[in-house]
Amino acid sequence: MHTLIHEQLIQFYRGFRHDAHPMAIMCGVVGALSAFYPEVAEVRNPEQQLRACYRLIAKMPTLAAMAYKTSIGQPIIYPRNDLSYAENFLHMMFAVPSERYEVDPELARALEIIFILHLDHEQNASTSTVRTAGSSQANPFACVASGIAALWGPAHGGANEAVLKMLQEIQDMGGVEAIPRVLERARDRNDPFRLMGFGHRVYKTHDPRAKLMRQVTMRVLEKLHVKDPLLEIAMELERVALTDEYFIKRNLYPNVDYYSGIVLRALGIPVVSHGEKKDIVQRNATPSCGTFPSFL
Repeated sequence: MHTLIHEQLIQFYRGFRHDAHPMAIMCGVVGALSAFYPEVAEVRNPEQQLRACYRLIAKMPTLAAMAYKTSIGQPIIYPRNDLSYAENFLHMMFAVPSERYEVDPELARALEIIFILHLDHEQNASTSTVRTAGSSQANPFACVASGIAALWGPAHGGANEAVLKMLQEIQDMGGVEAIPRVLERARDRNDPFRLMGFGHRVYKTHDPRAKLMRQVTMRVLEKLHVKDPLLEIAMELERVALTDEYFIKRNLYPNVDYYSGIVLRALGIPVVSHGEKKDIVQRNATPSCGTFPSFL
């Protein structure tokens, strides 16, 4: 019941460039919630603090979807509380006022799994940042905005975006046939190239989330009848790397970010590059293959 945001906050979106990175927008609008709910920090009331948690969880999809709609010049879609969390997010992202939009339950379930797999599960950079800011008893919304800033980086929440960029570079180099050259560069300490989506600071062997993410990716692409050339490259790169002694000795296995970018772009969530021209389109059918931002 806290999915709506204050109407004045919507005006914030008009102040950003149309091609601004979604994470930059999210830092601003989530932090701005502090101005609408200042009582959370001023009154040390457990009920107020719990309500702030409800508001953060409920409003985050609304804020993220509004950032996307603003970037492509489409009208903002208000939340529907009769839908599930993932269904509501897909509805706000891809519905348009002029046409009826039906959320595919299988795609909503896939997105729900993706959300669960990305939930906080250890003391990572963004969690540490939020807790550090929170230790000063700052407004919870401002604390989470600081965590979003930490999450933005390519070594954290932006890792799946970095994986897509790497796979696209391999595609441009010749696709699957370029993989041996890519791995050779990855082994060279003097080469700045890094294999994105491999390794984890906590999981020293296989990331248990990666296997499930791979399955979700296959199901979604099959459901949408999408043949993504980057998936073929990702699967072959994984196969070759997992038989390479260099990567085996260093426990460099695919992590949850390795496949998540592919499935998210299949769902229609775009990668946003600064200055990239966007086509203003109305999307009422099942989301097709697009490209992806790190705000999820």
